[in-house]
Amino acid sequence: MEWGEGYTQDQLDDAQARYELIFPDDLTALLRERRLVGQGACDWSTENDNVREMLAWPFDLLSFDIEHGAWWPDWGDEPRHIDDRLAVLRKALDDAPKLIPILGHRFLPESEGRKPGNPVISMHGFDTIYYGIDLEDYFAREGTTGWDSIGTARHVPFWSDIIERWQEVI
Repeated sequence: MEWGEGYTQDQLDDAQARYELIFPDDLTALLRERRLVGQGACDWSTENDNVREMLAWPFDLLSFDIEHGAWWPDWGDEPRHIDDRLAVLRKALDDAPKLIPILGHRFLPESEGRKPGNPVISMHGFDTIYYGIDLEDYFAREGTTGWDSIGTARHVPFWSDIIERWQEVI
């Protein structure tokens, strides 16, 4: 993991407006101090295809899972037609906190009122797990083998529910 010079507040404000995101305070503080650079890192300083792709990642990967037979039981009966199933997914994601790309398929959920301390989530369709109880914990673990004892993360609507249900399945 490589670090570069941090962003200005204006750059972060522009990024949040451009991508319709609200960075939690801990992410803003981190990105003001330093930024990730290299493969998988997001460049928030300008319009960026990688950022757009990662913002679409949750819908794209969950869509793939749904197209291949997965269905979230909390959404009720599974519609017969794929377009109807995808409409249910789109509504669920519209109601869920947005995932802010951090590195690769690691994300930090938005939080109400920019509240710090949200967990870092590794999201690959319904195969979604915690990768840190917060940003500090995540960066302390990234590149290590210490993923089996994450601890208790703050509950994030929709995303924590998927994680908890996924753990029951595996």
